[in-house]
Formats: sequence, structure tokens, C-alpha cells
Amino acid sequence: MKIFKSSTIEGFITFWLSVAVILLLFMQSLLLWQLNLSKGKIALVAALVALPCFIAVIAFRNKITSSFNRALLHVDAVRMEDYKQYAKPTFPLGVVGKFHQQLREFSEDLASKKQRYDQHAFLVYRLIDQLDTPVLVFNHKNQLTYANGAFNELYDGQSWQRYKYASPHLLGLIESDNGWELQQDERQWQISQSSFIDANVTHQLLVFTDIKAAIRSSQINAWKQIISVMGHEIRNSLTPVSTIAENLGERTNSERDKQALALISDRCLHLQDFINRYASLSKQISLNYQSISANLLAERFQQLFPNIGLKTMVATQWVWADQPLLEQVLINLIKNAHEADADLITLGIDKKGDKTVLRITDTGHGFANIDNSFVPLFTTKSDGQGIGLSFCRNIIEQHQGSISLVNNEERGVTVTITLPLQPAVHID
Repeated sequence: MKIFKSSTIEGFITFWLSVAVILLLFMQSLLLWQLNLSKGKIALVAALVALPCFIAVIAFRNKITSSFNRALLHVDAVRMEDYKQYAKPTFPLGVVGKFHQQLREFSEDLASKKQRYDQHAFLVYRLIDQLDTPVLVFNHKNQLTYANGAFNELYDGQSWQRYKYASPHLLGLIESDNGWELQQDERQWQISQSSFIDANVTHQLLVFTDIKAAIRSSQINAWKQIISVMGHEIRNSLTPVSTIAENLGERTNSERDKQALALISDRCLHLQDFINRYASLSKQISLNYQSISANLLAERFQQLFPNIGLKTMVATQWVWADQPLLEQVLINLIKNAHEADADLITLGIDKKGDKTVLRITDTGHGFANIDNSFVPLFTTKSDGQGIGLSFCRNIIEQHQGSISLVNNEERGVTVTITLPLQPAVHID
């Protein structure tokens, strides 16, 4: 005998209850036949009994399946990440009640994990915001959905919201076999790529690292070591030489010898001062930030250099910096331009995004080897010491800014200084 099998619980309940009703009707008809009732009466009684029986079968089936339907509503709510909607079970006790209780505990567990995940995602985005290096996030459609504040370093001080949902191609990003590349940017960016899942969507994370900055940091550390070793060795040699020269100068009666020994002693002091100045190039300086009026700053330099053809152009109100140090940097740069035979020097102060931009443009003879202009000890002046530009870069970088030099197309040099409007405070 083949036993009936159903792939649904509805079919299973309907079949077996129908079988039970049919058997009941058959037994009833058999009993009525033995009571010698007519066939018409037997059929009428059977019909009257069959109708409520089949209605009861349908009601019973619906009662049983309603628990599962309510559970499905609960599951749909969980799928939509709504963990506060619970299904009230039809049968609060027994196996059905236990099933709904387990489903509710499962939903609460998912809600707890989702909350922890959201907290972690929030912390990740907060961390991205705090990074000084540009970070871009693209969704599964390759659309920009998020970026941190350093985005403006890539796109001339512009906010990332202006490019929201832009494609990598629109942002100048090209993907090749060697990874991502950023076109039309003079800086060297190393772009690292990774992916993560947020809200069931795979996102792509691009992290930009300025290789030049890393190289600069390595060069600074190398120069620190060189200057430290040189300073130590030269001081150890200069001190006894200076002492001996002074002692011999006191003992000799020859005026010529005294002059020669005095010259030796004087050169020793000069070299000592020279080493001390170099040693201070890379030291951390305590900066006293303040809001400087751009107009007053321009007027001050007009007064400092009244006879060298200095022109000032101001397009912003304030500069946030250590005023004495910034002025010293500008003085060095303007003097360099004047010594390069410039007949016109322009000092421009402007604002670009969240940066203040200062430009010194001159009409001098420019740099023959501009790549070495910031290298300590390198100079093209006959009486130069190679300190001035290195000093300027050290001061600007400690302001968390940048400085660059370019030869103009016709004559002269343009020096560009970029400073944050109000740099972040670093706590050691």
C-alpha cells in the first residue's frame, strides 16, 4: 500500500483530515442504512454532516498554519533588519511556543550583533576622518560614496560632497594591471586598495599615500643623523684648536703671530656657529599660532622692502600661523628673489578651500638646478651656506603646510606656500 506523501504541511493536514471525515461519513451512512432509512434521507444527513466537517478541516488547517505564517512575518522583519517586530504565537506553549521563543532570541541576538557592527563601522569612518592621508570609498556601482577631509589635497581644496556618486574615471582615477593611478597630479601617490561590506553591499576602499612625503621624511632623518655626527666631530676638533690658539696668542710677543692665532680662533667660533645653525634646522619648534591680518601683513612687507619693487595682492582676511616665524620665511624668500636680480617681486595671499596660499613670484634669473634647492648645504651663491631654503621648509612643514618652487616659463621663480586655515593640534 502506497502511503500518501505531501511536500506541504497544508496538503498533509487536508488529506488526512479529509480521509477521517470520509471514514466518519461512511460509518454514519452504514449505521443509517441499518436503521432502514431511505437513500434520500441517508444522503441528506451525510450532506448535513459533511459540510461542517469540511469547514472544521479548513479551520483546523488554518489554525495550524497560522503559527508558521506569523513566523514568516517575523523572518521577513529580520531580513529587513527590523529586530523589534515580533510575531505572537498562536500556541504560546508546547513545541510551537518554543519555536517562536527561539526565533525571538535569535532576532535579539542579531540585533545585538548589528548594534556592535554599526558601532564598529561608525568608529571606522571616524578613524578615516582623522587620517591625514586621502581615503575614498566606492560602492558596488563604482560610485564615490564617502571620503575624508584629506580629499581636498587631491582636488584643489574641493569638498568630496561635490563629487558624490562620481565614477573613478570622472575623478581622474585609472585602473591598470599595476593598480590604480591618479592622472594630472604632480605628486607621486601610491594607491592601496581593499574592500569591505557595509549594509550587505561590498565597498571598495582606496588609500592614497604621498610617496614624496615618505621620501622627504626619510631624507630628513638622514640629514639629522649626518648633521648630528658632523656637529659632534667638528665640535670635538674645534674646541681644543680654539683653546690652543687663544693660549698661544697670550704667550707670543709677535704681533703677526697674534693676528694669525686670533684669525684661527675667530674661524673656530664661526664654524661653531655654523654647526649650531645647521643643527637647529630640523629641531621641533614651539609655535605660537595666532590670526594674522593678511592686509596688515602685506603692508608690513611694503614697509620692510620699500625700494625693491615689491607688489602685494591680498584676497583673504586672515592667515593662521606663528607671525615672527612666517615673517622670517617670507623675508628670506623675498631677499633671495632680490639677490637673483629680480626687478619685480609679487607677494600674493589668497584662500583656496580650507588652505591659505601665499605666493612669491619674481622676475629674477631662476634656479639652474631647482631639484636641489631644498637640500641642506647646497647653494649657488658664492657666499651662501645652504641654510635659508631648508630653514623655510622646516618652518612651513612644522606649520603642517607645504612649500614648493617652480621656475617660471619666461623668467624668475614662483614659491608657493600652503598653510591650513587652522591646523590640528598634535598631542604628544
